[in-house]
Amino acid sequence: MSYWTEKITIGNLQFPRFIGGPLDGITDSPFRQLVRTFSQDELLYTEMRHVACVANDKGAAKALFFQQNERPLNYQVAANKIEYIARACERIMLAGVDIVDLNIGCPAKNVIQSGSGSALMADPSRLEAILKEFRKLLSIPFTVKIRAGFKCKNAIEIAKLAQDCGADAIAIHPRLQTQRFEGRPDYELTAQVKKAVSIPVIVSGGIVNWTTARLVYEQTGVDGYLIGRGIWGKPWKLQELQENSIGRKFDVNVATTMAYARKHLDLMIEYYGKSGLFNFRKHLPLYLRGLKDASILRAELVTNPCINQVRDTLSTLEKAYLPATSD
Repeated sequence: MSYWTEKITIGNLQFPRFIGGPLDGITDSPFRQLVRTFSQDELLYTEMRHVACVANDKGAAKALFFQQNERPLNYQVAANKIEYIARACERIMLAGVDIVDLNIGCPAKNVIQSGSGSALMADPSRLEAILKEFRKLLSIPFTVKIRAGFKCKNAIEIAKLAQDCGADAIAIHPRLQTQRFEGRPDYELTAQVKKAVSIPVIVSGGIVNWTTARLVYEQTGVDGYLIGRGIWGKPWKLQELQENSIGRKFDVNVATTMAYARKHLDLMIEYYGKSGLFNFRKHLPLYLRGLKDASILRAELVTNPCINQVRDTLSTLEKAYLPATSD
């Protein structure tokens, strides 16, 4: 059996090596349901939620609402202190997820100002207390998502700390907080992290196709691939990567893209109600990219307030691009 057909083991669970990563405001429940039409077994991450939000009665009702067919699911949280962790873990496990992930790699300004996200990488003693609290309370696998570091690179030390505190796997985005998503990911550092720990290491950042996944594996020897921005507008991306990794071609034509854009819209309306169209607008440009007159279509659709008109336009595009059939 080749590396690409083997699975990654996280705790007592196994999954295909390509994993759907978290993107705030993008990889919500409707999008994950859409991914599931292509990839039934792959692990998917939720959007990040602070433990205080999950622990709060009002916040938990929204943060923990998802369909069970979205599983296997890794529920991602942020924390800046031990308070709220116990209640949040209790509610998360009752909701029926498969793994909990602590994000200490988020570079967003509002997150690090609260002492959460990648700011925790610069405060190992506080991080250690938080990690131990999660491990003590969780009866399901626990993972940690890190960066290269906060202002300076210390991913190796933090990865070892996470392992020592009981983490079952680590995902690394090998850029500093100051780099955000710019510059070349430091895959040499990723390889060093992989050598420094015995638990699985998942790489995040820079994986856009099968070729880059293969090259990163050759450089790092990582166990899995967290696909974040690469999956936006391409809910079939995990299947594409999986098929390509075993030598099979995988293509999605324009008609299929439009059909899934329409299905995505319907899922957004079902989940968000009338605001679903507004929330769907951030996805539209990705589905329309590469089409003839894409800029005109984009300008028309992202400002159209009528759900039915947007749906009808997507349906018309789907029909227009259907492959010709012979009699």
